[in-house]
Amino acid sequence: MTFRIEQKLLIDTNQIIDFKKHLEGKKIKKIYHPRKVKSLYFDNHNFEMYNDSIEGLTPRKKIRIRNYPETKNLNYYLEIKISSVEGRFKTSKIINNDHLDNLKTKGIFDVQYGLCKPCLYVIYDREYFQKDDVRISIDNNINYMSSHKKILRRSLGSIVEIKTSISKDLDKLTSDFPFQKTRFSKYCNAVEKVITR
Repeated sequence: MTFRIEQKLLIDTNQIIDFKKHLEGKKIKKIYHPRKVKSLYFDNHNFEMYNDSIEGLTPRKKIRIRNYPETKNLNYYLEIKISSVEGRFKTSKIINNDHLDNLKTKGIFDVQYGLCKPCLYVIYDREYFQKDDVRISIDNNINYMSSHKKILRRSLGSIVEIKTSISKDLDKLTSDFPFQKTRFSKYCNAVEKVITR
């Protein structure tokens, strides 16, 4: 496993052009074509993953199945994001359609959280940038949808994620991106917009 640093910025959609100009000034280049991302999140009956994330408890997890509609990549990825005392890391494995259907129907059993069922989709457009060991993604047009009732909510603003190795100098990272950092989870925001309303 490889631990990493993750920082998030919540940027008003009207200011995202200025942020991209900042990236250009730092010689940070776009590395992939933008693509749509669709993630199906799982949680247990008490939404403990959501609650642990809100409280900032460790260790905690997020479990999701991700795919990239509107691209040639037809794979589905079962991903587990783990936040521990040591840092954050993610596991990912490709699953086939039969496995996908089985997980949607029967759920996923997790040692920490028990039986977790699908609850929410998070869908957005992502742009990718990189310089050296720092990767930046910009998520726009973020939509949240219930997995069952098909309730749809839209999020205002854009989310910028900055990811780098655990050994990165945090002071340098802060000076390179002098924007306000925030604790933000698209999954938690989706729960608040869709489930709790």
